[in-house]
Amino acid sequence: MADSKPFPALDGDPETAETLLRAVFGIVMDEAVRKGTSASEKVCEWKEPEELKQLLDLELRDQGESQEQILERCRAVIRYSVKTGHPRFFNQLFSGLDAHALAGRVITESLNTSQYTYEIAPVFVLMEEEVLKTLRALVGWRSGDGCHYSIKKGAAFLGLGTDSVRVVKADERGKMVPKDLERQIKMAEAEGAVPFLVSATSGTTVLGAFDPLEAIADVCQRHGLWLHVDAAWGGSVLLSQTHRHLLDGIQRADSVAWNPHKLLAAGLQCSALLLRDTSNLLKHCHGSQASYLFQQDKFYDVALDTGDKVVQCGRRVDCLKLWLMWKAQGGQGLERRVNRAFALAQYLVEEVKKREGFELVMEPEFVNVCFWFVPPSLRGKQESPDYSQRLYKVAPVLKERMVKEGSMMIGYQPHGTRGNFFRMVVANPALTRTDMDFLLNELERLGQDL
Repeated sequence: MADSKPFPALDGDPETAETLLRAVFGIVMDEAVRKGTSASEKVCEWKEPEELKQLLDLELRDQGESQEQILERCRAVIRYSVKTGHPRFFNQLFSGLDAHALAGRVITESLNTSQYTYEIAPVFVLMEEEVLKTLRALVGWRSGDGCHYSIKKGAAFLGLGTDSVRVVKADERGKMVPKDLERQIKMAEAEGAVPFLVSATSGTTVLGAFDPLEAIADVCQRHGLWLHVDAAWGGSVLLSQTHRHLLDGIQRADSVAWNPHKLLAAGLQCSALLLRDTSNLLKHCHGSQASYLFQQDKFYDVALDTGDKVVQCGRRVDCLKLWLMWKAQGGQGLERRVNRAFALAQYLVEEVKKREGFELVMEPEFVNVCFWFVPPSLRGKQESPDYSQRLYKVAPVLKERMVKEGSMMIGYQPHGTRGNFFRMVVANPALTRTDMDFLLNELERLGQDL
């Protein structure tokens, strides 16, 4: 007979595991949370790749290491990682650290379950249903369903081919031009193609533009096309009574993508696909009815087994962090968070206008503030034939300097005919006017010799 005693784990007993985890949680609190969100600490400790490989000792060996060594590994991982919760991290559309959302993420990781059936995720299946219902209500739908990056990638994955994607013209502010959308549809039809989907954007990645959804919806309605709105970045504006007009018409969309991990700081990854459809379209499209998982003779309502609706089936729990944060903040608290981001972005705009050497790309309507820093050697020389060429080289130089010093991180990019400019993202809930001032002062300091 088999021995009834549990076989001892090679890495120790439960007490040893608990000791390790308590120590790791302490390191996380000290190094990632406290220091990682302190303006007095570096945003990153930059190392060249070969040096970093040596510092981390990445090689995987046959023999295991001691608990003390493992704790040092944990400290090193945090030390050399970018601190995205830092108040001077402006690099991405996500930043900041919400304590309640982090608590939700810790619980989620500890429970280590999948979202696909009520059988193993009863709390989270019901929770996700409620979260999605709330998000749909903010869009303006009373019912519907729910489970970005690149429409061209989507076309490639679906086998349609990237040539099937038609790019609609945008105006000088980055907004889709409805007249050109109409023109593109008619051209496609004249060529024998069958248009079926229009993807509009609420909050573009660089300029923060909001497409005119009402006018686009009119075009889609005339031609019988599915309207998808990529509101990954701008969807959270729906929480603000002051600014939600930017998404007027979104209730007419057939589907909406929304990432609360961005402006709401819910933590990666927290993405929602919302559908107005009530015909169980997702299950019709993706369902395979795997008999080992989605048995139809279970002892509870099998409609709660939602895993057959999504492409990947097995799916990590993403709803708890948003639910817990929303429970703590309330809709009003989250609205204040959004409104505060808008107010700070406007403060930054006014400061940019006051300072010599800073030039706005355009007046923003969202929390993306795009501008050039003009170094002393280029000021007053706009008429010089090589002015633009020299100006566009400034941002990469300053980016290298700030990252290697660890003082801050801010993204830059070209856009259309415009050369490299900085894109400041005002999203971290902990930001203050002092951080806006620091940003401008630091660019002046780093670029004073250029």
